[in-house]
Amino acid sequence: MSAVASLTDTDLNFFDVPAFAKQALADSHSLAALLDHTLLKPEASEAQVIQHCNEALEHGFACVVTNPSWTALVHSVLQGSTVKTAAVVGFPLGASLMTSKREEADELLRLGARELDMVMNIGALRSGNRKLVQQDIRAVVEVAHAAGALVKVILETCLLTLEEKILASELAIAAGADFLKTSTGFSTGGATVHDVGLLRGVAGSRCEVKAAGGIRTFADARRMIEAGASRIGTSASVAILREM
Repeated sequence: MSAVASLTDTDLNFFDVPAFAKQALADSHSLAALLDHTLLKPEASEAQVIQHCNEALEHGFACVVTNPSWTALVHSVLQGSTVKTAAVVGFPLGASLMTSKREEADELLRLGARELDMVMNIGALRSGNRKLVQQDIRAVVEVAHAAGALVKVILETCLLTLEEKILASELAIAAGADFLKTSTGFSTGGATVHDVGLLRGVAGSRCEVKAAGGIRTFADARRMIEAGASRIGTSASVAILREM
């Protein structure tokens, strides 16, 4: 490959992290638009889910992310607003059958979800089964994109080696993922600045990067955005905005 060709490829794949961070952190409204207001605790009640939705409506968060059983309720509360309904797929282990993930995604879309956070088949990746990993992601991407929805692929970076993180990112992008997402928040670790920077380095401008897991303060959110995240998943969205 010539130097000119190499430079062209790099330019096409360039994501200006400092410029994006400056805009995202300019004011509370800009930051709120990047926050996925998340409530995935198994003990969450209907009243808590509704409160979460109302907080998202008040502050203008990007979306509300809940477990699948709450999707219809979330959609009913958020309907007519700019806040999107989001739900998790194959959560939190990613070890569901590919057909199960596809069927779950299809039903969630029918119920009103427009963003799906799916967990990659981590065991398949660590076993070197690239074909299964990519097919598993594509199965969800196909039904989501047909419905005009986005797919965020959770890599669970705390369980992966450096080489596995890079491979997982490339397979997810090849399968059509809209976002690379660091973590479920239910494993051995959450988002780190290093992992966010790595995922952005692999993704460039080919897809977005979502940092999630253990992000509880404005300083946490700022570090992740400055490392390359374009979305933040957190249950502490309101507290983060108050700090700002």
